[in-house]
Amino acid sequence: MAARARLSRDRIIDAAAAVADRGGLAAVSMRNVAAELDSEAMSLYHHVPNKEALLDGLADWAFLQIDLPDPAKPWRESMTARATSARAVLGSHPWALGMLESRPKPGPALLRHHDRVLGCLSEAGFSAALATHAFSTIDAFVYGFVLTEASLPFAAGEGAEAAFADEVGASADDYPYIAAHRAELLADKTFAFADEFAAGLDLILDAIEAQRRAAP
Repeated sequence: MAARARLSRDRIIDAAAAVADRGGLAAVSMRNVAAELDSEAMSLYHHVPNKEALLDGLADWAFLQIDLPDPAKPWRESMTARATSARAVLGSHPWALGMLESRPKPGPALLRHHDRVLGCLSEAGFSAALATHAFSTIDAFVYGFVLTEASLPFAAGEGAEAAFADEVGASADDYPYIAAHRAELLADKTFAFADEFAAGLDLILDAIEAQRRAAP
């Protein structure tokens, strides 16, 4: 009874996130989460009815980790902060990448997050269509960038980009544009792939701002 009294839905979802951090979503089961809590699987069912509900909770948990945009601030500042936070969260919890929009029953954190994003854009004068375009385009960029970062064959930073480029060995004779770009980018040894996030996000936000200003 004491173990059951200590359990709560929030503790169970937190434990599920810890299990997923170590072993991915495939490791998330009622039994493994119970073990994480030093409890019995049957005890979890008093708080989470089944594994699908557990996964719904995990998706909502991920949204809770991402900073909400502030409608009182300029839309671009708010969207930049949100995108940066989402990248950090997804980078720390890669399993969440496939969870954010995949659950058939969106939870309150997801709905609150979406409502705040749309509210931030609406308050800045975005139409419903343009707000939707902006929301989906920004998220597609964030998710894609995180996936690319996770797939890189080297650990970013400390000159890893230059070292990897040297290993690839693309010759100027066979690949002249790759060689030329590599020489220019890596000449001062300051290029880091991670910096492409801010640069790419700025390009997207510039285009969105142009669309907003052109709207009647």
